[in-house]
Amino acid sequence: GGQPPVRGLRGSPRARSAMPSWVIDRYGRNDVLRFTRDMVFPIIHFPNEVIIKVHAASLNPIDLSMRSGYGATALNMKRDPLKLKSIDTEFPLTLGRDVSGVIMECGLSVSYFKPGDEVWAAIPPWKQGTLSEFVVASGNEVSFKPKCLSHIEAASLPYVGLTAWSAVNKVGGLNQSNCSGKRVLILGASGGVGTFAVQLVKAWGAHVTAVCSHDASTLMKKLGADDVIDYKSGNLEEQLKALPLFDFILDNVGGSTEKWALDLLKKWSGATYVTLVTPFLINMDKLGVADGMLQTGVTVGSKTVKHLFKGVHYRWAFFMPSGPSLDEIAELVDSGKIQPVIDEVFSFSEVPKAFLKLEGGHARGKTVINVVSKK
Repeated sequence: GGQPPVRGLRGSPRARSAMPSWVIDRYGRNDVLRFTRDMVFPIIHFPNEVIIKVHAASLNPIDLSMRSGYGATALNMKRDPLKLKSIDTEFPLTLGRDVSGVIMECGLSVSYFKPGDEVWAAIPPWKQGTLSEFVVASGNEVSFKPKCLSHIEAASLPYVGLTAWSAVNKVGGLNQSNCSGKRVLILGASGGVGTFAVQLVKAWGAHVTAVCSHDASTLMKKLGADDVIDYKSGNLEEQLKALPLFDFILDNVGGSTEKWALDLLKKWSGATYVTLVTPFLINMDKLGVADGMLQTGVTVGSKTVKHLFKGVHYRWAFFMPSGPSLDEIAELVDSGKIQPVIDEVFSFSEVPKAFLKLEGGHARGKTVINVVSKK
């Protein structure tokens, strides 16, 4: 239908009200994924927002979690903090966090971007996702796409890049000037976050030990890892204890690893263990929001204290959307220090197949969706 253009927009007036999208109407297994051509076209509600035409998207483990309903309590609270809407307003829900594409429209206060700009972003999980023809984002979540990458390559990086950035730089305190010669251990190195983190700390001059399964060791060497350890070959704990101690450990795996891996850190030297496997969302689902927060706070407090007595720092990290951090990541990409690692590309019609691939685990890098070529 030809509606009049919405006020408060710069860019082309919109002639349509619906778009193709992959959505879920309830949480569950892969059969909840549904393709529709009638998804509501995104609208700019705030002057700092932009609408992006999605050229490519990619999948992350959080998409599986969200499809299954993990974290729903916390995310719904974030979507509707005052409980203004009636029950179940989250559906139909579009999954997908990463986007590389082109700006279509800008809110009135957006000065940094204009329609036609090629951009990339990671959209936070409480907003509608990127497995869609268009997506709305805050200007401060968006960044210019690295010039040297195609949309498909670029879409593989924002979410894992920002997650690694948050863990290594914001929480872990590592940066360009303090990494040289530091010994870094990365557990779960061949997934999306791992492949990014290996390259990031290498770019900053660290010595990297990567733990992954044997068939990923060639990839790890190519990304610059100094030592590669196959977690299936013999006792991982023994193999790691035979090496010199570490200054920094990034844990993408969690579970029982944590119990012994802390002993691999240098004591009383500011060494840090950062884990990306956090109980926040799980606790919130199990205990409800207030108790979940409380429980999580208690766990964080007691763990941090326990380890401080052992002379090491223990920290949690998680994804934070950030245009400015993506700008820094884009610089590293354009200078050739970080490259995308793509396992497989699927067309827009094959989204369920891409989810199954992700669910199978053992990815070497990322699963990407080419949204534009409508096959």
